[in-house]
Amino acid sequence: MATRVLMVFDLPYAVKPDHDFAAEFSDPDGSYTENDVWQALLECGYEVHRLSLFDDVRPLLDTVRDLKPDVIFNLCETFHGVTHWDKNVAATMELLGVPVTGASASALFLCNDKGLCKKILRFHRVRVPRFHTFYRGHKVWLPKALKLPCIIKPLTEEASRGISQASVIDDEAAFLARIQMIHERMNLDAIAEEYIEGRELYVSVIGDRALRILPAREMTFGQMAEDEPRIATYKAKWDDAYRKRWGIKNHFAKTIEPELQAHIDDVCKRAYRALHLRSYARFDLRVTAAGNVYVIEPNANPCIARDDELAQSALQAGIDYPKLIRKVVNQALRRDD
Repeated sequence: MATRVLMVFDLPYAVKPDHDFAAEFSDPDGSYTENDVWQALLECGYEVHRLSLFDDVRPLLDTVRDLKPDVIFNLCETFHGVTHWDKNVAATMELLGVPVTGASASALFLCNDKGLCKKILRFHRVRVPRFHTFYRGHKVWLPKALKLPCIIKPLTEEASRGISQASVIDDEAAFLARIQMIHERMNLDAIAEEYIEGRELYVSVIGDRALRILPAREMTFGQMAEDEPRIATYKAKWDDAYRKRWGIKNHFAKTIEPELQAHIDDVCKRAYRALHLRSYARFDLRVTAAGNVYVIEPNANPCIARDDELAQSALQAGIDYPKLIRKVVNQALRRDD
């Protein structure tokens, strides 16, 4: 009997139980990750059932009760449009006693809070930028321990939302104003961290006990002015016209010396274990000219679309897309034993 997989993902609206998802899965700007995973699961020979969530978890409870899946493939990134509620969906899945792919609810919680995860990494002697968190309703000042320039970000947002060239601050007035903007206009807490000059690398890791570091990807900023900060803003990641105008490209990293590669591998493995990650994750790194490796962001349950960083790195390592998806499913099934 084929393994029964319940693929759960989020949509920005509720649908009826018999919804076929044809429009969403055929939209190149819509549920393209979900379509990629769905097609790969079918190619692997699994019995696949699809379920979308918006603002109600009862369809998940009912479907698990009636379908009795062997495993849940979790692709939920938001609940009711709130990004940091992905952990709540994962926690609900864990209560149901069915193996779940990807990160645990506790790991999603840790990685979503940029300040908390940096404290944990620093405790484990993983290098991170100096930082300070600023919560709404509390005093805002420029700490003496921070050196400008700094980059100011929302504390709990993902996918570079809230990050632009204006996020890089080199004077105290702008520092205070940017935090105030995040507090008042975005209604979010903020984090300020020292800007690290260096290469922007994306390193993916797969595995539970035995970890495999995949070939690094890199973002380069070809045509940006020398005095412009080279950071992965929201536009640099997602706006194709902006990327083309400034010559911003993502490609496999070149000229990483063996000693530096070994250092990168060690940093990513220690960070992965320190944050209790599992299945698959991606680290956004900065590597300085002196060879210092900083973890900028850990990404639990990063995008696993066929053309995104993790799957491209897996392919470079000889793991084609259906094999990658099968590995993710098998890890969840083994974890329950």
